[in-house]
Amino acid sequence: MLRLGSRTFAAHEPVIMAIVNRTPDSFYDQGATFRDEPALARVEQAVAEGAAIIDVGGVKAGPGEEVSAAEEVRRTAGFIAEVRRRHPDVVISVDTWRHEVAEAACAAGADLLNDAWGGVDPQLAEVAARHGAGLVCTHAGGVRPRTRPHRIAYDDVVADILRVTLGLAERAAELGVPRDGILIDPGHDFGKNTRHSLEATRRLGEMTAAGWPVLVSLSNKDFVGETLDKPVKERLVGTLATTAVSAWLGAQVYRAHEVAETRQVLDMVAAIAGHRAPAVARRGLA
Repeated sequence: MLRLGSRTFAAHEPVIMAIVNRTPDSFYDQGATFRDEPALARVEQAVAEGAAIIDVGGVKAGPGEEVSAAEEVRRTAGFIAEVRRRHPDVVISVDTWRHEVAEAACAAGADLLNDAWGGVDPQLAEVAARHGAGLVCTHAGGVRPRTRPHRIAYDDVVADILRVTLGLAERAAELGVPRDGILIDPGHDFGKNTRHSLEATRRLGEMTAAGWPVLVSLSNKDFVGETLDKPVKERLVGTLATTAVSAWLGAQVYRAHEVAETRQVLDMVAAIAGHRAPAVARRGLA
């Protein structure tokens, strides 16, 4: 059972986390939701299309212009407060590695801290515990935030993913983060080359067997682009194929740009697995 904010999700219930970038330089949308009006419209659309979580980020993941903690708070906290006012039941996540930003986000109404950089700021989990917020524990290979891996190597990438994420999850629980609000994330692309991310996907069942809900952030990432040799705007098919495999192997939460398409893939996989009935059943009955 996964509990985030006021929502409870059953063990086999797939959950979509919609990405809302409050940045002027996002790799995917180049700042399309940096201003309030289009960002709020994006939230409305994502909720209508089936997203249960809205993930608000104030700093792009890759290298770029330096963004201070104060500026990250300015980009995210007020927006989170407005999303909370408009959507009291939606789960709000903040994508940050800084405890100062997490503190402001939780005060504004965030339910979940999405730490994509693997606990580089150990105080982040303390903020989650203090506010009763959930926490995403991610494997990032020990690289510094907003840097790309260079010739990174692992004896066994999945073993390292499990060692790091399970350690972060247990530490968070010991600090007082609600156990049913902790997720683990293999961190596709983060501290990994394309072959590492493909192996993490292929062996995702080892993560889902560990007992914590698994979040995957696959949407339009470089490992998809390199695998198919496609630019960012042509990675949807590869993303959805990876989503289907991850769903079959037991991942629960899916961080995505394209919510409607992701919803259809997850519903189809759930139906094949026997966890969801078809939306209609007319064939062969007339």
